[in-house]
Amino acid sequence: MATEKDQQKVAEAEGLSATTLLPKLIPSGAGREWLERRRATIRPWGSFVDQRRFSRPRNLGELCQRLVRNVEYYQSNYVFVFLGLILYCVVTSPMLLVALAVFFGACYILYLRTLQSKFVLFGREVTPAHQYALAGAVSFPFFWLAGAGSAVFWVLGATLVVIGSHAAFHQTEAVEGEELQMEPV
Repeated sequence: MATEKDQQKVAEAEGLSATTLLPKLIPSGAGREWLERRRATIRPWGSFVDQRRFSRPRNLGELCQRLVRNVEYYQSNYVFVFLGLILYCVVTSPMLLVALAVFFGACYILYLRTLQSKFVLFGREVTPAHQYALAGAVSFPFFWLAGAGSAVFWVLGATLVVIGSHAAFHQTEAVEGEELQMEPV
């Protein structure tokens, strides 16, 4: 434990701590903690993509068992596959990048404005939730033109196909006590 803390201090001195590796846009809180837990429980990618571990399930029962066990076992890996598909979709769609830039730019401008003074519109103070809704309303036409709805459904469909096929065809990890199961008569 002491050596782990020493390594963390050395990494922080070099500027390589886990908190600096995460994107600055993720605020410290529940989102960052959730992402840290996912990163801590990720399974080795070598066993995740090992081609020798793929086979066709013998029957429907084995298929269902593989789906449940693999989704449970590789849950963090699947989250990063999902995030990778989102990143691929955003990077390959220039108009979607523009729409995201408009949205985050509007949010950043509102954030800077609220640091200086309270945001007042038509004589009324606007709450932060309403300000971000305003940023969404301003950027909505850009999302509409970029086909963000189609991108969302593409990402969901691709995720279901990739994760579903991996979970169905990847052999499950051996669990202690599994050999003691009784066969139906």
